[in-house]
Amino acid sequence: MEGGGPAVRRRSRSACARERSRDRSRSRGACFPPARKRPSSGAGEEPQPAPASPEYNNDSEEDMFGDYDSFSGNDSLLAQFDNMEQECIQSIDLTSCTKNMEEKATVEPAFGYLQLQNARSKELIFSAAGNIIGFKTEEESHLRTTSEQDNRTLEPGDCFLDDLPSSQLLYFEEMNNTSVDSRKSSGTKESANDMNSCLDKMLNQSSCHHNAEHTKINNELSPSTTSKMSKRKSLKDHLKNTMTGNAKAQTPQVSRTKQLKEAVLSEEICVAKKTIETSSVDIGPFYGLPSKVRDLLIQFRGIEKLYEWQHTCLTLESLQQRKNLIYSLPTSGGKTLVAEILILQELLCRQKDVLMVLPYVAIVQEKVWALSSFGIELGFLVEEYAGSKGRFPPIKRRMKKSLYIATIEKGHSLVNSLIETGRVGDLGLVVVDELHMLGEGSRGATLEMILAKILYTSKTTQIIGMSATLNNVGDLQQFLQAEYYANNFRPVELKEYVKIQDSIYEVDDKAENGLTFSRLLNFKYSSNLQKMDPDHLIALVTEVIPNYSCLVFCSTKKNCENVAEMICKYLNNGLTSDERKRIEEAYSAGVLCLLTCTSTLAAGVNLPARRVILRAPYVATEFLKKNQYKQMIGRAGRAGIDSAGESILIVQEKDKHLIQNLVNSPLENCYSNLFLEFTKGIQSLLLSLVGLKIARNPEEIYHFMCGTLFGVQQQFLSKEKSLSDITREALGCLIEKGLLKRKMTCEKEEKSQSNLEITQLGQATYKGSIDLAYCDALYRDLKKGLEGLVLESCLHLLYLTTPYDMTDHCRPDWMIYFRQFSQLNSVEQKVAAIVGVPESFITKKASGQAIKKDVDNGVVNRLYLSFVLYALLKETNIWNVSEKFNMSRGYVQNLLNSAASFSSCVLHFSEELEEFWVYKALLTELTKRLTYCVKAELIPLMEVAGVLESRAKQLYDSGYKTLAHLANADPETLVKMIEHLSRRQARQIVSSAKMLLREKAEALQEEVEELLKVPTDTSEGLLTTLP
Repeated sequence: MEGGGPAVRRRSRSACARERSRDRSRSRGACFPPARKRPSSGAGEEPQPAPASPEYNNDSEEDMFGDYDSFSGNDSLLAQFDNMEQECIQSIDLTSCTKNMEEKATVEPAFGYLQLQNARSKELIFSAAGNIIGFKTEEESHLRTTSEQDNRTLEPGDCFLDDLPSSQLLYFEEMNNTSVDSRKSSGTKESANDMNSCLDKMLNQSSCHHNAEHTKINNELSPSTTSKMSKRKSLKDHLKNTMTGNAKAQTPQVSRTKQLKEAVLSEEICVAKKTIETSSVDIGPFYGLPSKVRDLLIQFRGIEKLYEWQHTCLTLESLQQRKNLIYSLPTSGGKTLVAEILILQELLCRQKDVLMVLPYVAIVQEKVWALSSFGIELGFLVEEYAGSKGRFPPIKRRMKKSLYIATIEKGHSLVNSLIETGRVGDLGLVVVDELHMLGEGSRGATLEMILAKILYTSKTTQIIGMSATLNNVGDLQQFLQAEYYANNFRPVELKEYVKIQDSIYEVDDKAENGLTFSRLLNFKYSSNLQKMDPDHLIALVTEVIPNYSCLVFCSTKKNCENVAEMICKYLNNGLTSDERKRIEEAYSAGVLCLLTCTSTLAAGVNLPARRVILRAPYVATEFLKKNQYKQMIGRAGRAGIDSAGESILIVQEKDKHLIQNLVNSPLENCYSNLFLEFTKGIQSLLLSLVGLKIARNPEEIYHFMCGTLFGVQQQFLSKEKSLSDITREALGCLIEKGLLKRKMTCEKEEKSQSNLEITQLGQATYKGSIDLAYCDALYRDLKKGLEGLVLESCLHLLYLTTPYDMTDHCRPDWMIYFRQFSQLNSVEQKVAAIVGVPESFITKKASGQAIKKDVDNGVVNRLYLSFVLYALLKETNIWNVSEKFNMSRGYVQNLLNSAASFSSCVLHFSEELEEFWVYKALLTELTKRLTYCVKAELIPLMEVAGVLESRAKQLYDSGYKTLAHLANADPETLVKMIEHLSRRQARQIVSSAKMLLREKAEALQEEVEELLKVPTDTSEGLLTTLP
């Protein structure tokens, strides 16, 4: 599949299955006589042969011995093994009688036959150890005569090897090479002993994979004391012990066919695990993974071959040595696939949990949706950490490993919880997509905190970062202690153009001003159309649609709407999640061919296009940055969809000189935001360091800060103050706010040397991920709420969970404010007075009268937003609510999502303060209602990744009312019953439902095992031994 990767010739699954079925039935009837039924105590009946089963490999749950004697009491099986060993020894004795050239000609076939017999023995033990009665045998003609055996070598293309997985082929090849080396260095008698040891070794390895409790095989035999009789006796003992143990073992309540498949997959994973632990570049069948992964990539993604750069990257020496890695390629180059293969290596081979950090909730949900199918097939869990979803700390799994897919904020909370519980070492790998976001405001500061804490607290966790737009890689390498790999590969060629008036220029690095004239735009405009479309957008669009797709990026939402009215339907961040999902599906399916959108789409979802048009070189009022420009044009010409891609940037004559700088300048540098985002940055970081006991005094804190990206760039970012001064200043602010306090260990100790402790308020603030700028206000509001919490409706609770940071952008319509207030009942109206907004204030504002008494604008705006949320929970219809409050649907959707997330934060905040115990139960249910904002019966369906309200209604109306219904649905039936549902979407929905159901079942099982676990800190005399 991949370039340079090992190739193993394999048969199709169906053909091999049919042949194995024939072999099993043949071997069962030919090799073993029928078992004898035990005579009853009161009858002297002759023993009757057991009836043959119509199909050997069945799924019944009966004991495999039933009323018959065990195999240990039947000498026929042992006798057959005696014959096998006799034939092997005879063949070896024959080879010892020959001379130089003859010896070379006969030893190899003898060994080939021995290897075949050993393989048969291995298959017998493998099947017995797993309670599966299935023996893989060669065709009868292969074993018919001794002369054929002596003159035949086992070729790679033989049926016996075709039936084996690639990992077993590699195993037998290794055993072959080992035995050949031993023959060259010793005599014939020693060679026989070596081969017998090889046989025992194979028996031991196969049995310990599947039934180590019942089988204990000696791997060493003394050459001086071993005889043919003792060898046979030893083999008999092994078989008796193994099969006696199997007979006593409880029959598993699973399909035997499924058990066999799982056993083969388990063996491949073990081989891959051994291979990947070495530092060699040659890493096995499929980059250290079982061959099933390659099959799943073909099945789910249609990927049959990796790009050359992907193979090179996956085989880097630095990755084999588990060094951190940063890699950068243009958009659509295939970066994500490399990360996913590394994730699967960690989950399956190294048996460690993985954290994948993505920038937006929509991308997290899309990735959970995409990887659930792999989790179902390969036996790992996919857990979503976005919005209000996710457990802190996550459930510790004993049997399966977890892939946590998280937004930046949820990823930070997850890492904090793992550090606090001492489980950060369980994270084997952390993957960060869009690594350049380190330089983007408060979210960049939070991402920096995640990586800095992992680097400081876990030396075994590997970090992989990827991005299409990185420049100052040296700083990032120093921060992450990482290697760097870059490539300019792009599967589909992208041509960049700039349009100035009627002329179109191609971006050319070799040209003097960076631009080369390409063509004149030829489109006949009427005078009216020319006035309406002075930038010739219609001409540029109609060159592409309807045969190909086109994206038009606009600088503002209003401009986006105006362009859409002139051209086609539109997409921007003023849409609800449901509408956005529907348009994405329609666009991807080719139903829509043109979208106008804002710049947020460039990093939000995967919507490729043949042509991307940038309406103006501005985002809002700011001139376009090179990183933003590259992100937008990267949507053009995606692999597997288009054969070519092109971007056109529309520029006015006055901005021509700026454009030349844009296309010729390098990408912007990535700088730390810990210092710029003071309360969300360095103060928040230092508070959590003390709370998590990562650092306890200023010296340890300073040592930690030296390892951050800010520590690497401090001399450039803050020339006036040193890192030590900045750290001391931030600690002083935290102590002043009452979030930290000094703990003096002795009277003479200086303040700078004293340990620091976190206060209860500080503990609640960092655990709730509350912005330090609002922690005091939140505490006061919750405290005041206890004095008269109105519980007749949820309005008062909604006010307490309305995000503080959204009040600055709120501009109430006072007539609507008054109308909504008037519709409240008398008890609900008291809420306004309790929080500090009297009825007289609202009335005077609505009538335009002067206000003499000052009222906090933040409180007024927050109450108005809580009215919006209250209406949403009552009506559950964003369209109606947005129209009622004269707000865009996108703004209402954003308010709802932010409120759900903040409600979860307030819940965790309250859990750390005993005085707020009453809020725990109240906010748990409210958070759930805000998260889904639908009728209660739809919530179980909407827990599935990718299922939003409209789809949940369709599923519910079609009879899929629970998660179990959806997890057991047939995708083909879903396609027929659900309107506008593609097969791909149906398969992903079912896989996501199965994953969620499995995750919940695993969580319950973990709780059961934890409850039944014997305490380890209790004296022996206090414990009783269970019968």
